[in-house]
Amino acid sequence: MSATFGGRDGRQGRLTQWLRGRRPKETAEPGGREALLLSAAAAGLPLAPAAHPGAGYGCSCDRVGCPTPARHPVSFAWQTQSTTDRAQIERWARHEPQANFITATGMVHDVLDVPLEAGREALERLLGAGVEVGPVAESDDGRMLFFTLTRGTPEDEDEWWPCELDCHPETMDEHPGLRWHCRGSYVLVPPARLPGDGERGLRWLRGPEHPLPEPLSLLEVLTDACARHTGDPAGTAWPLRH
Repeated sequence: MSATFGGRDGRQGRLTQWLRGRRPKETAEPGGREALLLSAAAAGLPLAPAAHPGAGYGCSCDRVGCPTPARHPVSFAWQTQSTTDRAQIERWARHEPQANFITATGMVHDVLDVPLEAGREALERLLGAGVEVGPVAESDDGRMLFFTLTRGTPEDEDEWWPCELDCHPETMDEHPGLRWHCRGSYVLVPPARLPGDGERGLRWLRGPEHPLPEPLSLLEVLTDACARHTGDPAGTAWPLRH
């Protein structure tokens, strides 16, 4: 994930201008993309600008063979750049109307990211059992995202709660079943567009107005559903406190 994406100085300069909010304003569509992004920020999800689909299955970053087209931040500084500041998000959204946005996990929230069919089964079971389920997003690339409270960042790093399900951007392919996005990771936030034919994207099934639940209240049902739908032993793994 490079802020220059190809090393062209002109592209880097334009990116810097965009991130500083120097392009002229564009009118936002009431109740559209900008409103959804602002509602996510108002719920406490820190946002940062991301790439968007290019031609065909390509990516706007123009990187040859981009491994995560339209799914990555535009800057290496996405963790410090991520914000809930309304004015900054409005500037980004209006200056680059095609851009997707990511939300940095492990600050306020984590995301339990599961295969779509497993997620649908788990969501039905959770709601049927009266479990408080927070925001949930569905992606046309076959994933469902459950937004939860974060496990936090203890002052004593020795007490940090590692988990073999933890997923960082560079380890996505290693987690075909359940992925736990926490500190150092990110996910796309709706509304987002994905590469491919037709209108592929990411949308809210349950919006960010729903309170974030504790992750452990969802984990058992999610791992059980993943184990059945993927046959992946990682789908039944449990976090270990060290």
